[in-house]
Formats: sequence, C-alpha cells, structure tokens
Amino acid sequence: MRKIYHRFHLVTPSPWPFFAAFAALNLTLGAVSYMHKYENGKNLLIYGFISVFIIMLYWWRDVIREATFQGKHTRKVRRGLRLGFALFVFSEVMFFFGFFWAFFHSSLSPAIEIGGIWPPANIIPPNPWGIPFLNTVILLLSGVTITYTHMYLIIRRRVRVIEGFIYTILAALVFLILQLKEFIEAPFDISDGIYGSTFFMLTGFHGAHVIVGTIFIFVCFLRFMRGHLFKNHHTGFLAAVWYWHFVDVVWLFLFLCVYYWGSL
Repeated sequence: MRKIYHRFHLVTPSPWPFFAAFAALNLTLGAVSYMHKYENGKNLLIYGFISVFIIMLYWWRDVIREATFQGKHTRKVRRGLRLGFALFVFSEVMFFFGFFWAFFHSSLSPAIEIGGIWPPANIIPPNPWGIPFLNTVILLLSGVTITYTHMYLIIRRRVRVIEGFIYTILAALVFLILQLKEFIEAPFDISDGIYGSTFFMLTGFHGAHVIVGTIFIFVCFLRFMRGHLFKNHHTGFLAAVWYWHFVDVVWLFLFLCVYYWGSL
C-alpha cells in the first residue's frame, strides 16, 4: 500500500484525555464538597488537584516529545495550535466578562438591601493608589519584559532571553506576594455581601491566572535552557506570551473599574 504524506499530525491513541476527564470531575466534586463542608470534602479536593496536576505533566510531556523530538508539529499543525489557544483565551475573556457583569450590575444600581449606595454601607474599599497601583506598574513591566524576551528569542540573543525570563518570573512572584498581603489586610472578606463576593472573585480569579501564567512561563524557561525553543519553533512560548498579555489587560480593567472607580 502506498504511504500517504500530509501536513497534519494524527495523534496516536492516548489515555490522558480519559483520565483527565475523571480527574477534573473528582476535582469539581471535591471543591463543591469542601465548600459545603461535607465530610472528607477537603481530602477529595486535594486528591483531585494532585491527580489533575500529574495527568497534566504526563500529557504535556507527550506533546513536547511530539513537537520537539519527533518533529510532528508541522507549520500547519502549529497554526492550528495557535488558533486553538486564541479561542481558549477568548473563552477566558468571556469568563471574566461574566464577573464584571456581576460587579457593574450591583454597583451601577445598588439594591436597597445594601443601603442603595456603592460601596455598601460599612465597607471600606481598598486604596487604589497603594498596593493595587504598585501591582499595576509591576504587571505592566512584566508585560514589557516578556515581550522583549520573545523578541530576543527571535534574534537569537540567548543571554537577553534568560534575563527576560528571570525578570518576568520575579515580577510575577512580587505581584502575587503583594496581592496576598492585600487579601490578608483587607477589612472585609468574600462573605461580606455582594461587594466582598465580586471583589474577591474578580481579584482572586485573576490571581489564579497569574499563578498559571507564571508556571507557564517558568516551564518555557526550563524548555529554553534545554534547547527546546528557537527562532522557528516556539509555539508554546508564544502561547505563554499571549496568555500573559491577557492577564495584563484584565488587570488594567480591574484596577480602573474595581479599585479606582469602585472606591469613588
């Protein structure tokens, strides 16, 4: 039989989608059980998180092998991966759109139950020119450093690429530490009515994205040090750059709407 060559990658049978589905279900059930204070809900949540994390490692290991060592990610395949990741980022945008909708729905027409004012009575909003403004500067600078890292990767400046990775990761860690400090010192919590719910849901969910983006960039850094990324082969790193700019833009909206406008 004559062998047919094509530009697409037909993925070999893999157990990871099957196991990932059950791990995600376990994680969801664990989270719901823990929030409703069911017995062993916390243990189920931990087991679900660990199982998802392990499956992710093995699944992405196989993808890296296919792309880097087996050469199965042709130009056509890489184009499809970029399109798929762009759609993923768009789905994340719509996720945040729902949370912002809840914030504006509650703030533009405050209910009588919260005093008809925004912020609600007895709620002291955070000072936007303190930690939030500092975090804004840090996150925007990290967006600049990751962009320059991408540029230096294309023009093959290895030392500059390493410096860019380190600066971006350090900036992300400082951002997370400052946000944790803000959460600890906040005079309200997530159970303090609609303000606390929308504030911590928006900022906390964004913080979770910063954690994911930091891990994403760190893995790309390790791959670069092992010689996996170069001028014409860095789709994974390009996805990390897109993701990080998405995090930057969302934080700008958070700062302007939740911190600045919400405290007026």
